[in-house]
Amino acid sequence: MADVHPDHAQLQADRIYLGWQYILLHADPGPPPKRPSPAENPPPAGPDPAEIELMRRERLQEDLLNRPVRMFRLFMLVLSVLILAVAVAGYLAWPFALVALAAAGGVAGICSYALLQGDRAVKYRVLEQQARDQRQQQERDKELFRAQEDHAKRYREWQESKERYDKQLTWYAVAVPHEIDRIDVAGGTLPGWSALVTLIGATRLYSGGHLTVLDLSEGAIAKDLIELARKGGDDPLVWVLPVDLPRLDLGATLKPEAFADVLAHVVSVSEEHRTTRDLSFDNAILERVLEVLGDNATISQVTAALRALAQVGDPRDDLRFGLITATQLERIGTLFGRGVSDRVVIERAWALESQLRKLETLGTEAVRLPPARLRVVSMDRQAGVFGNRVLGTYVATALTHILRQSPASDRPWYHTIIVAGADKLRGDVLDRLMDACETSRTGLVLTYRSLTPTVRERLGRGHAAVAFMRLGNAEDARVASEHVGTEHRLELAQLTETISDSLPGLDGGYTSTISQVDDAREEREEGNADLAEDITESTEWGRSADKIAEKERVLQRSREFLVEPHQLQQLPTTSVIVTDATAQGRRVRLADANPAILTFPKTTLGELEDVREAVLALDSQAQDGDGEPPPNLGPPPPRLDWRKGRQ
Repeated sequence: MADVHPDHAQLQADRIYLGWQYILLHADPGPPPKRPSPAENPPPAGPDPAEIELMRRERLQEDLLNRPVRMFRLFMLVLSVLILAVAVAGYLAWPFALVALAAAGGVAGICSYALLQGDRAVKYRVLEQQARDQRQQQERDKELFRAQEDHAKRYREWQESKERYDKQLTWYAVAVPHEIDRIDVAGGTLPGWSALVTLIGATRLYSGGHLTVLDLSEGAIAKDLIELARKGGDDPLVWVLPVDLPRLDLGATLKPEAFADVLAHVVSVSEEHRTTRDLSFDNAILERVLEVLGDNATISQVTAALRALAQVGDPRDDLRFGLITATQLERIGTLFGRGVSDRVVIERAWALESQLRKLETLGTEAVRLPPARLRVVSMDRQAGVFGNRVLGTYVATALTHILRQSPASDRPWYHTIIVAGADKLRGDVLDRLMDACETSRTGLVLTYRSLTPTVRERLGRGHAAVAFMRLGNAEDARVASEHVGTEHRLELAQLTETISDSLPGLDGGYTSTISQVDDAREEREEGNADLAEDITESTEWGRSADKIAEKERVLQRSREFLVEPHQLQQLPTTSVIVTDATAQGRRVRLADANPAILTFPKTTLGELEDVREAVLALDSQAQDGDGEPPPNLGPPPPRLDWRKGRQ
């Protein structure tokens, strides 16, 4: 049975975590059942009014029926007195008087007996009514007792339901298996990207992997991830281009053919209309130039050779600075023939030189760098937009060639590359990077700010998972809703909506670590590192976790919505709609990429599909009351070690 307790959950290297899904497997049982009491159902203060009226009518009827008898008895009594008086007065003989008295007294006695029987009948009916009332009271007492017993049973059931509701997990991990080659993230804001990159990067690093972030967004979205890596005991390497371009040795080991291909793609940044044929022409020029310059040629030497080929400037200056030699200058002059084609070569050489001169300082001050499992290459927002595109294209293309030369990894996603703002790269550059990552089994995460035609052609292509964040553009939202399917109904947590507007902003930019690489490294304590604690202490998300957790205890409601364009335009900042293909079909899930959710006590790193069956089985066992103890979950696992698998 799966381990469902949050304290026992640990990162799995074969899972790429994209957020957490808010699900309540047990509904709120509501208020406790109300205890029945006599005060709530008071017995009648006296007999039933209908019974009282019936008794009154019976007494009245009895009185009416007995009135002639009473009058006749009274007449007989009066007659008896008169007979006795006449007899005493001597007007009537005593024998006749005695007979008359006996007759009148007998009749009066009979009348009295009849009246007595009537009174007894009325009293009997009264006693019978009282007995009936008493029996009814006893029945009410029995019903109250049964109701209280039923209430006790229902209260115990409510208590169990309430305990399950209070102790249930609320946030389940949303992950994709490492068989996925790539994750495409469409839409989103810079704070949203920061949350997602921090979550993906932290979980990959803490599970023993390596991570490279190419940040083309100019928004310092990996800043929290860098602090988290330092807290975990690593020393990330951070390049801020173009300032750190002299110490960037990426591509220094490439062969001349690969180096020429990289430079040709760099030149094509500003020429979206250029075809494969044009790239081949530029590549041919650069390959011939590199043949003249020899192995290990620098960018400054290449630009000097291109200036000589394009007949720009005075080649004696380049000779004086030692960029090219006289022999190389002579060979460059005879690389291509004379005539009409010469003008074409001159124009392309001039175009190549004007673009590549932005990379002239590349690797001129290269130093030996210490090993690091997190590398971040970013673009300085103060630099020009075009210059940053050139630098970004160079880094992406150079990475592609390095991956093409690397053997396939035994562990998929052991090395992960995140490209933030990938829509700033040409489509063919993205294609080559995707193919290289797939071949070398390197994990690749691409984030796109907008769904340009280039992005739409590649979104989800191959064995890739697609994630959608907030899409401000109406057309982008329409395309995303069609991709996901408008029939899907997703559940959005109230907490996610509430904290969306209070997320920490992205202040400042990156601080280069390459310029201080010669400085003494700070000694760090060795030991275990806990991911949740490190997130709390070293990231803005974690520092606001206490406030978020307080809201999480209060805000436990959610709402459902259909995947429609206007809903995608109003998604909370950290919301991510994840779609991926499984053996059972394509699944669609809504996640919250806020890293602080990992610190919540009711968050698990297990996925809903894996945990649901185990949780419901435990609950069913508890409800059956079979007396068997719950399965032994064993001792908690060791704390997540940042240095696990560190080389």
